[in-house]
Amino acid sequence: MEQDNETIDIPISDNEEQEVEDRRQPVWKSDKIDRLATALAKAQGDMKGAKASSINPFFKSNYADLYTVIESSFPYLSKQGLSVVQGHEKDDKGTFYVTTTLLHASGQWIRSKLQMPVGGKKDAQAVGATTTYARRFALSAMVGIAQKDDDGESITNRK
Repeated sequence: MEQDNETIDIPISDNEEQEVEDRRQPVWKSDKIDRLATALAKAQGDMKGAKASSINPFFKSNYADLYTVIESSFPYLSKQGLSVVQGHEKDDKGTFYVTTTLLHASGQWIRSKLQMPVGGKKDAQAVGATTTYARRFALSAMVGIAQKDDDGESITNRK
C-alpha cells in the first residue's frame, strides 16, 4: 500500500494562534492563588525573620544562612499547609537559575526564577555555593522573610 506524504495546511483562528503561543510561555502561578495567599499571609504574621548568625570571614560580617532562613520559615509555612520546592538549571547559553515554587495543600502554587552568576572556577564548588546563595535569596523573597545581608559586600565596588 502506498502512503500519501502530502501535507494539508489547515488554517487556524487568531484565538488558536494565541493559545499555541501562550503554551510556549512559562507559567508562574496556578489559575487561582486565593487560598495560597491567605495561608501565606497567616504564616507571615507569625514569622519573626532570619537571624544573622553566620559569619562571612572574608568581609567579617554576619548573615542569615540558608539553614537559618529555612528554620525561620518552614514551621510557619507548614502550619498553614504551605511547602517549598527549589531546583536549579542551566540553559543552553550557560546561564544558571534557581527556581522556587511555593505550594499550598489546595494545589495552588506560585513560582519564581532567579538568575545567578556562577563565580570562581565554575566547578562543582562554585555551583554549590551559587545554588545555596540563590536558594537563600529566592526563599526569603518568596515567603517575605527579612534577613540581614552583610555578605552582599562581595558584589559591591569598594576601594
